[in-house]
Amino acid sequence: MSEQRELAVLGGGCFWCLDAVYRQVRGVVSVETGYMGGQVAQPTHAQVAEGNTGHAQVVRLAFDAAIVGYHDLLEVFFTSHDPTTADRQGNDVGSQYRSVIFTHSARQDAVARQVIAEMAVVWDAPIVTQVLPAQSWYRAADEQQDHLARHPLASYSILVAAPRLDQFRALHPGLAK
Repeated sequence: MSEQRELAVLGGGCFWCLDAVYRQVRGVVSVETGYMGGQVAQPTHAQVAEGNTGHAQVVRLAFDAAIVGYHDLLEVFFTSHDPTTADRQGNDVGSQYRSVIFTHSARQDAVARQVIAEMAVVWDAPIVTQVLPAQSWYRAADEQQDHLARHPLASYSILVAAPRLDQFRALHPGLAK
């Protein structure tokens, strides 16, 4: 069986939650947290957290399309955060926490727009997720990677990230590792 590796870049609030979820998706080969969509080269976590660089906190996924499809990854995305709140996820407020899909091809763009239309019936409010072409990628510092595994007893892990991971497992048992 040959691997059909593709990339996906998704932002849906603090990247620690999406990082935790996608590390548990069958067919996802790697997950990295980072930043995309801003005007500052090589931004630091502190700069992005201030909300002045224009970047979104994102996860970059490498996935084997022979095992998990882009459509499936987006269904997980839309059930792992609230895509109806502009520049906000829970207590995280600012454009760095926006709901955004950065696409790498016309096909990804079309699939993203299709999934948004499909998910519109799931949510009570309009979906505000942006769909944009992929831009310059900046990997977050090592201490921002795999936060839930590295800090399982941190309050953010217990109160926010772990419940999102549990929700993923409940809603998508066929995609869980």
